[in-house]
Amino acid sequence: MTERSHKRAFTARPADPESWVKAPEPRSARGGGATNFTARLTIDVTPDLRGQIKIAAFQRGVTVADMLRELLAREFSPAEGGTP
Repeated sequence: MTERSHKRAFTARPADPESWVKAPEPRSARGGGATNFTARLTIDVTPDLRGQIKIAAFQRGVTVADMLRELLAREFSPAEGGTP
């Protein structure tokens, strides 16, 4: 058997977790209107509400993610008080 001389880790642990969390994700090929800094948000909704959201997005010709980003941007616009 051939033994490897060094063990390669899947990913390195960040030295500074705060910088790592705030670091921008690599840009996807889609570009789009997303800002440099994004974060994933998970919410629990009923199956019925999930269906209504998906249908509304389909009828508008947009993705669910884009539709919800726009909705959240309208509700929490920076002009309404800025960053907490």
